[in-house]
Amino acid sequence: MNILILGSGGREHAFAWKIAQSSSCNKLIIAPGNAGTNQLGTNIDININDFDAVKDLVLSYEIDMVLVGPEAPLVNGIYDFFQQDEKLSSISLIGPSAAGARLEGSKHFAKEFMQRHNIPTAKHKTFTKENINEGYEFIDSLPSPYVLKADGLAAGKGVMILENVDEAKKELKSMIIDKKFGEASSKVVVEEFLKGIELSVFIITDGTTYKILPSAKDYKRIGEGDTGLNTGGMGAVSPVPFADRFYIEKVEREIIKPTIDGLKKDNIKYKGFIFFGLINVNGQPKVIEYNVRMGDPETEAVIPRIKSDLLNLFKGIDDGTFSEKDLHIVDDITATIMLVSAGYPNDYKKGKVINGLEDITDSLLFHSGTIGDSNIKTNGGRVIAITAYGNTLEEAKETAYKDAEKINFEGKQYRGDIGFDL
Repeated sequence: MNILILGSGGREHAFAWKIAQSSSCNKLIIAPGNAGTNQLGTNIDININDFDAVKDLVLSYEIDMVLVGPEAPLVNGIYDFFQQDEKLSSISLIGPSAAGARLEGSKHFAKEFMQRHNIPTAKHKTFTKENINEGYEFIDSLPSPYVLKADGLAAGKGVMILENVDEAKKELKSMIIDKKFGEASSKVVVEEFLKGIELSVFIITDGTTYKILPSAKDYKRIGEGDTGLNTGGMGAVSPVPFADRFYIEKVEREIIKPTIDGLKKDNIKYKGFIFFGLINVNGQPKVIEYNVRMGDPETEAVIPRIKSDLLNLFKGIDDGTFSEKDLHIVDDITATIMLVSAGYPNDYKKGKVINGLEDITDSLLFHSGTIGDSNIKTNGGRVIAITAYGNTLEEAKETAYKDAEKINFEGKQYRGDIGFDL
C-alpha cells in the first residue's frame, strides 16, 4: 500500500515510524513532514488544509490510504471532501467526518453531546454577546477558580483558568466582545473547575466497534511543578499508574461506550481516533474534552507500546474486518521528554543546529520541529521528543533524561520532572 500521512510534528513522526515497519507499506509519503519523517519516507511540502493540493498529491503518488494527524483538516471537512470526490471516494481516509470532528471543533457541541448522552463532565453553560450578562451571573454562581473555553479551535490557547471572579468576567468580555481568539471565541463555554489528576485515554474506532489504546498523561505547563504558561506539551508517560484494568473498565462503561453509541444515535460517521481528555475526581472519571485525533506528545509515548501492525488495524477499518483484528500492547512503561526552543511557548528563534542525535542508542527520537537532511536544525518551538522504555517509570525516565543531555542546540530547554505527580 502507498500511505500518505498529513502533518509535520512528533505525532506524525511516530506514526511514520510505526507504519514504516509494516510489511503492507510500500511507499510512505509525509506532507509536509520534518527531518525525522524524511528518514522514513518522502516529505512533500504542501498546505494540508488546501484539499485540492492534497488531491493532486494523492493522485500523483497513487495513494491508497491517508492518515490525518492534526485536527484542522478534519474540522475543515477533509473526510467529506474525499467522500464527495469521484476520484478520491475509493481511497481510505483515517479520520472522522466534519460532523464527527465537531467534538473537537466546537466545545459547545461537545458539551451538548455529553449532556445528551449522559457522559460525565463539568457543570457548564455557553455564552455569546447576546447573553454575556447571564455569563457574568453564571460566573458569580461558581466557586473559584473559573474555566473559560473558546468554542472553536484556537491553536491550543483557547482555555483560560482564572482565580479571581472579576478577572474571569473581564476575560469573558475580552474573548467574546474584543474577539481575543477571533471567531473561535464568539461563543465561550464557562464551566466549573474540576480538581483531580488528568489523564488521556485513546481509542481507534470503525464507528461501530473500538479498541482501547494505552492510557497516557501529558504535561502542558512550561515550568517544573506544572507552573508557567501552557504549551503544546512538554512530555508524557504511558500508562498512567492509577488507571488500572478496573479504572479503564469504568471509563469504557461510563464514557467510551456511551460516546460510540451517541455517535451512532446521532447518525455521525466516525472512523479514526478519539482522544478522551479525562480528569480523575475522587475515583470518578469525567470528560474535560474530546480530541478527534491522537495527542502530541502522548502519541510518542503510546505508539511505541503498540506491538500489533498499526497499518493492519487501519486496513480493518477500511475493509470491515476491524473487529476481528488483535491489538497487542507491550508491558513496558514509556517516558517521553520534549526538548524545546528558548522562549517557547512565546517567541523563539529557528535554525539552530542540533548536535548529538547520532549518539542516541537507548531511546527513540521523534522529531517535532526540525528541518534539514544531514545538517538538522530547529524549526519550531517543540523540537524533539525523546521516548525511552523501562520496567518502571523511574527506569524509563532515567534513560530518557540521560539521552536528553546528549542532544544539544542553542537555547535547549526541557522539564526535569515529567511524571513527578505519579
